[in-house]
Amino acid sequence: MFCVALVMLSFLTFLAHGHPRRQVSLQVDLGYSTYVGTSVAKGVNQWLGIRYATPPLGQLRFRKAQPPAYQKGVQKADTRGAVCMPTPSTGLRDGYSEDCLFLDIYAPSRSSKHGHPVFVNFQGGGFNTLAAPTANGTSLVVASNYDIVVVTFNYRVGLWGFLASKEVSDDGDLNVGLLDQRLVLEWVQEYIHLFGGNPKHVTIAGASAGGASVDLHLSAYGGRDDGLFHAAAAESQSFGAQLTVAQSQYQYDHLVNRVGCNHSTDTLACLRSVDVELLATNNLIDLPTPGGAGGPPTYMFSNVIDDNFTTDYTYNLYAEGKFVKVPVIFGYVLLVALPSVSLLTGQRDDTNEGTIFTPKNINNLTAMNNFLKNNWVKLTSDQLAQIDIYWPKAQQFPDSGEYWRAAANAYGEMRYNCPGIYLSGQFPKYGVDSSWNYHWDVLDPDNAISGYGVTHTSEFASIWGSSSAPDSSLTPTIQGYWTSFIRSKDPNKYRLAGSPVWETFSALSQQRIHFPNNVSAVGMENVPVDQAKRCAYASSIGVSINQ
Repeated sequence: MFCVALVMLSFLTFLAHGHPRRQVSLQVDLGYSTYVGTSVAKGVNQWLGIRYATPPLGQLRFRKAQPPAYQKGVQKADTRGAVCMPTPSTGLRDGYSEDCLFLDIYAPSRSSKHGHPVFVNFQGGGFNTLAAPTANGTSLVVASNYDIVVVTFNYRVGLWGFLASKEVSDDGDLNVGLLDQRLVLEWVQEYIHLFGGNPKHVTIAGASAGGASVDLHLSAYGGRDDGLFHAAAAESQSFGAQLTVAQSQYQYDHLVNRVGCNHSTDTLACLRSVDVELLATNNLIDLPTPGGAGGPPTYMFSNVIDDNFTTDYTYNLYAEGKFVKVPVIFGYVLLVALPSVSLLTGQRDDTNEGTIFTPKNINNLTAMNNFLKNNWVKLTSDQLAQIDIYWPKAQQFPDSGEYWRAAANAYGEMRYNCPGIYLSGQFPKYGVDSSWNYHWDVLDPDNAISGYGVTHTSEFASIWGSSSAPDSSLTPTIQGYWTSFIRSKDPNKYRLAGSPVWETFSALSQQRIHFPNNVSAVGMENVPVDQAKRCAYASSIGVSINQ
């Protein structure tokens, strides 16, 4: 009788859940290769160093990555692959390689009926380096109640990922770093079910250039929906200047001359044949963009308008509704109180995303305007005059020029903050009500004194549960919202108990959630009127300065 009852209970469990939760095998056969992962603490499996593409070497340099070749035998997936070569560099560096197209997976050790929702993270680094090659998804998996699969990966950056010219266009591929990312999304569709993931429920996300990558995939191919993702989150997304192929030619010509390929009848073939060390040794960014104020931009290599993956400037594409319509989160770091000196006086320090990128010796308006024009060479004298009004001389800090913070305020809002506000408003305008915005406001006292304030992408550590998070008490709260969004496309459904409801954003209400130092003060706020005015101006000139 007991046996009958046990069988009946098992049958009812099967009816209720489709199949009982089972252990996910650590050995995974991908067809082209078999990998064996490892079990880590707290019921999470991980696979490190999985090839998702053929090494982009030799004739594949400056070309779209190809699917991986067959690899005989069983591979141990217990070590991360080499990191992609950065720009700038003056030589080879340990741990970096041109053979770098690897991904890592963190997943619950037990399966789910329909597969766990998938979270694919694009690293930042200004498209010139990779800022988070060791990001670990274990904490996010645990925070999700063991209900998400996390994918991190490397993609080509700098001259290897974003070299553009007529020659590359004719006999190669443009924006290959973005095409690497696209190949990962296609890989996820084909293989992630083997790791317990659901390819029909994928969220893409990233910080800084990773956030820009999210924006670019949402608007890729004029907003064509290839079914590769179903929700998106961008942290501190970057809106740098987007050049055309013709405008990028100077970068190619300079590199050709620097490595001695200028005497070749086929300069691109020469670049493909030179040793990687020669490229790494001559991989500098001391070159001003033509039309600027004579200095180099913060980042030289970036995505270009290629009339294929990127058909227009990002502001134009979103203004015209040419983006994939999915639930989204956008946000950034910012303290909005303008006048103050430091936390030590009981006052607040104004900052934004720009402080770590802005030279501290900017002493006057001319130097400030030159810095901005070196980054957006299309800025006119009339636009700079308006910028000087919207972002006037600001707080003063030790060891910094009188206009350092003014320049940092303008650069940060124009490149990071204002685009996030703009994008959050465009989705509801085109029928996507599931649009959320956030403001990360966790200030370290030392950064308050120095003037760096709440630094660029500082929310990343808390989202990922890193020990370096500036205020660990906020980690469960923001992880609750983040993993809820990944699991349900809504940050509220599985949020941490007691956390306030995160209201949606619209261009009219401009509501966003505010994360201050004090976790008990997390709650909704409106974009301040003065910031809204500054951002309205910044967005209005975005296309004219190639954003």
